[in-house]
Amino acid sequence: MQPQVVVVGSFVQDLTWRCVSFPKPGETVIGTFATGPGGKGSNQAVAAGRAGASTLFIGAVGRDAFASEARAFYAADGIAASFVEKPKHATGTAAILVNAAGQNEIVVALGANAHLAKTDIDAKAIAAAKIVVAQLESNLAATAFVLKTARAASVTTVLNPAPMRLDFDPAILKHVDVLIPNEAEFTALVNLIPDTGHKTFTETALSLLSNDALHALCRALGPAVVIVTLGKRGCLVSQASGPVFIPAHKVKAVDTTGAGDAFVGGFSAGFVKFNGDIVAAARFGVAVAALSVTKPGTAPAMPTRREIVRFLKTKPAPR
Repeated sequence: MQPQVVVVGSFVQDLTWRCVSFPKPGETVIGTFATGPGGKGSNQAVAAGRAGASTLFIGAVGRDAFASEARAFYAADGIAASFVEKPKHATGTAAILVNAAGQNEIVVALGANAHLAKTDIDAKAIAAAKIVVAQLESNLAATAFVLKTARAASVTTVLNPAPMRLDFDPAILKHVDVLIPNEAEFTALVNLIPDTGHKTFTETALSLLSNDALHALCRALGPAVVIVTLGKRGCLVSQASGPVFIPAHKVKAVDTTGAGDAFVGGFSAGFVKFNGDIVAAARFGVAVAALSVTKPGTAPAMPTRREIVRFLKTKPAPR
């Protein structure tokens, strides 16, 4: 089946330590360890595929055991993947600390992801998709190429500007149809883009904005659709027609790592499922994100279509 969702981005092997509280500088704490597949691009592809959309992931890996685990994971899940091997570079890794409240701290080593090249990208698959998703956790030139190629083919483009980087060029936003930043990323973009009129905007200031005021800032960023994910509060969808706030579902969080990726992947699957209805897709993404935090891990925690359907029957989308 021709993939309707194409995600180009990062694969990293998650190395996760769980502890009661995060260690202070110079402190050692006792915890537990687990490892598994992760990476923003890969997580989003897994979320979209498990949610029911035919999905293709394109990313770079090294020639090592972590790359073998990546291929095995995708094969077991039945999700298409094109892993471009970079023999001179290691597969990306992420050191993740998770505390008893389910909050996380993460350090990522990009490894092979930083060497994904334009020539590694299947342009035909991108042109045939309904929606193409990219992030900032792999080579930025390749990311720009993906967005330009998709836009030229009239394919809807999604950029999750994560992690926000010092070398990010805001000119890339002219190729983006749907921009999905979290609070920190949105704050950085507001300070970076002159049309917003801000240079010292903060997350605290963001938390105090009304929906209309937040919508006004979203309009200054450029893309036709901006969806700001607001953690346990939910998200705000900003379009030219006005803002729509979608509250989060109330669930018991076990591990919030990958919740943003779950939303992006869920949104992408919802975009296909609801024939391009942005608000319906965002509501679907909120449900996928809610379910993802009820399990430990990132990609392994992404819910299946059956789990999502069952969840929405018992907990309809909040309004």
